[in-house]
Amino acid sequence: MTLTTPDHVPGGTGLPLNAADGPHRNHLRQLWRWFTQETAALRGVTAIAAIIPLAALVAILAVLAWKALPAVRYNGFGFLTRTDWRPGNTYGSAVKTGGVLHPIGARYGALPLVVGTLASSAIAVLFAVPVSVGAALAIVEKLPARISHGIGIFMEVLAGIPSVVFGLWGILTFGPFLTRDIDPIIANHFPDVPVLSFFRGYVPAGEGLLSAGLVLGVMIIPIVAATSRDLLRQVPRLPKEGALALGMNDFEMARKVSLPWIRAGIIGASVLGLARALGETIAVAMVSGSQLATMPTNIFGTFGTIASTIVQQLDGSLGDGTGFELRTLAEFALVLAVITLLANVGARLLVRKVSGTALPVGRGV
Repeated sequence: MTLTTPDHVPGGTGLPLNAADGPHRNHLRQLWRWFTQETAALRGVTAIAAIIPLAALVAILAVLAWKALPAVRYNGFGFLTRTDWRPGNTYGSAVKTGGVLHPIGARYGALPLVVGTLASSAIAVLFAVPVSVGAALAIVEKLPARISHGIGIFMEVLAGIPSVVFGLWGILTFGPFLTRDIDPIIANHFPDVPVLSFFRGYVPAGEGLLSAGLVLGVMIIPIVAATSRDLLRQVPRLPKEGALALGMNDFEMARKVSLPWIRAGIIGASVLGLARALGETIAVAMVSGSQLATMPTNIFGTFGTIASTIVQQLDGSLGDGTGFELRTLAEFALVLAVITLLANVGARLLVRKVSGTALPVGRGV
């Protein structure tokens, strides 16, 4: 017996069901075939897009390691603990040591630059993160919508200012202000004991570790603040209203509800800012004082960083006919890349550790 679709049913044709459904089924088959083909192509494109950043990172590290290998063999592991910066006699005859061609007397050490890089970045993060989170809380929780929108625009504009502008501001305005009005207050009120003596004494030139660290802090504030602002806007209103109903004030609500809810994201934003501070070149080169082989004796002293040293010494390294100084700069870049990778891995481990709270409202609620 052949079943048909009745004429009185809307859409009925009076034809057998298999005949009526044939064109419809063919259309579904074509649609499914197109969808599966498009899905396979989309998967391929997304897989390639996901591999490109990893491939770029591996390629950069491989090229740096290949270029720096002769310098690594010559400088040895003492490269990370020495404080030397001696290009040697680039006008004399070159010599070979362990198969590595280099000028006579060439000797390099990375310790002052590693310390300067970490110290300036630490000052920047310690200054920028509280200011950024406080600004994000004010924008989201306290300010009217029109004012918060305007401040957000200015904050995003601040993120797009070139670093050389920050460097000029730091050396011409901010650094002299610190040297004249702030540094003497800090230097004269810290006790002269072995640990706190690092905060005594200042350089009256507008340059130094504190100036560079604070300039870097101003540069990374937009990154951390914008990310924190977007995260705070995703906190549900119900836990916040519940905290206020329990008698908490705005500060307690932010400390026990909003910030614990987004603390993993704040850590990630802080790492983004730290990466910017670790790799900053021009602004630090203008404000730091550019000391290559001298450890900062106090928080106001001149110093150098790996990134600023590379950009300052790159042109002069081309005068070394053996190419050894250029290979040493590649070794410095490799050290900076490793420091950045370690900072990101440490941040990921920290995020994984703190993101497993059972209640997003945090302890004490």
